[in-house]
Amino acid sequence: MSSLFQLGRSGLNAAQAGLNVTGHNIANVNTQGFSRQQSLISTAGGQGSGTGYFGSGVKVDSVRRIHDGFLTSQFNNSATVGASLTTYDQQIGRVNQLLADRTVGVSPALSRFFEGVHAVASAPASPEARQELIGRSNSLVSQLQSAQQFLDDQRGSINEQIGTTVEQINSYAHRISDLNDRIVIARASVSGQPPNDLLDQRDQLITELNQLVRVSVSEQGDTLNVSVGNGQTLLAGGKVFPLQSMVSAADPTRTAVAYTAPDGTVVELGDSVIDGGSLGGLLRFRHETLDVTQNELGRVALGLALAFNELHGQGVDLNGTDGGEFFSVGSPAVLANARNSDPAQTIVATYTEGAAGALTLSDYQVTFDGTDYAVTRYPSGSAVTLHADSDAANGVLVFDGIRIEVPDTGDVVRNDSWVIQPTRYGARDIGVGVTDPNAIAAAGPDGGSANGENALALAGLQTKGILASGTVSINGGYAQLVNNIGVKTQASQTAVKAQNTLTQQSFAAQQAVSGVNLNEEYINLDFYVQHYNASARVIEVATNIFDTLLGLRT
Repeated sequence: MSSLFQLGRSGLNAAQAGLNVTGHNIANVNTQGFSRQQSLISTAGGQGSGTGYFGSGVKVDSVRRIHDGFLTSQFNNSATVGASLTTYDQQIGRVNQLLADRTVGVSPALSRFFEGVHAVASAPASPEARQELIGRSNSLVSQLQSAQQFLDDQRGSINEQIGTTVEQINSYAHRISDLNDRIVIARASVSGQPPNDLLDQRDQLITELNQLVRVSVSEQGDTLNVSVGNGQTLLAGGKVFPLQSMVSAADPTRTAVAYTAPDGTVVELGDSVIDGGSLGGLLRFRHETLDVTQNELGRVALGLALAFNELHGQGVDLNGTDGGEFFSVGSPAVLANARNSDPAQTIVATYTEGAAGALTLSDYQVTFDGTDYAVTRYPSGSAVTLHADSDAANGVLVFDGIRIEVPDTGDVVRNDSWVIQPTRYGARDIGVGVTDPNAIAAAGPDGGSANGENALALAGLQTKGILASGTVSINGGYAQLVNNIGVKTQASQTAVKAQNTLTQQSFAAQQAVSGVNLNEEYINLDFYVQHYNASARVIEVATNIFDTLLGLRT
């Protein structure tokens, strides 16, 4: 009789376990990261007798989670790419909105400016036309400066977002480390049984972390090690090696990401090292699009100012005086590396004659190798060919429309470096140098001060090839900028849609294995209820038999 009771009791226990697991699954149907669970049962063996082996019932071995690491990894990879593309798309969309509006902004201001130049060419002696040109010049400068300020503000916003995202990444690393410890303790405290819910929580944190930055995960026993970039450790051996946001040593306007090496050294990472997630999207947008956009806008402003000034200087104003600089411009930005041996040692940079056509969209790095100075494009590192006007022996280097004077080699040490940004702030630094309408040099040098010969030539700059070695006009240069951003924006939107579809497919595949299916759980619920009732019936039968036996005795 005891064996029959035992059989019924073991069946009740197995059915109860199944009901508990099924109820847990149903309760967590909407829990992010939850993997459905399944009770694992097996026969409890048998007892031998002269007539054979009689079973001892059923036993509950464990509760396992239905989880496929490969599918989860695929989903995480797809999601981290999607997060990066979405962040990039959001940022470039803002730039596209700035540039695409042809009713306000730089494009119409540029057109109105040249209309003003044409008006002066048509009526060179008219005070009204001259005053109107100065007004339109100031309006153009204002629009260029506003566009530059918008991009500067966006750069500042990206810096802040990088700092915030790095803090979030570190927070996730600490939470994953905490779960590593809890999982080890939980498994050890219950005869090595897997703490399924803790494992799900940890996997969910990895998924959420991938939304911020792409991470690589490796298992070490019951713990996970996490790294970013090219293998920079974020979590290993129960210790977190936090990322840091810091001012870039090469460019103080940039917030860079750095990692903490095992020896405690903080190492700055290049923008291209980190990819995936919102952090990767921010860094990619900055070095692929924002830098180039600001350089391109600056080149348009500088090309206009330098070419206009050169031609304006060949004319004569109403006072019979040779024309001066119509626009004021700044100098190429020079940024000394914060790690240089002597911060006081700097480079003097100026624009060369004819720089309007020679300027490129590149930034440059000048590095002292211990003997000589080398010039490379920054950050690609490709070599730059120096112009024949360079005089390296006397510290003068000329290339791509700029002339620099480097410090004496005795005042610097190996690996001292400087970043040169010839066009980055061209739109910020441009100004109108002429305030007196009479000072506009509209006349040619031989036709009297009231003719419009030079103004007509100035108006021709609107369509004349000036930029890119004389192959692109001022209008064309700005149109190229607008078109480039438009094409990138369209490509970004397409990429986001395609990636979202892939992410949804990856999630569906992962959920098909690990997700809770309520229809399936309802079936399981009925099954375990029947199992429970049947096991209870076994006990009831055993009780009846026992009562019958007692009745026979009396």
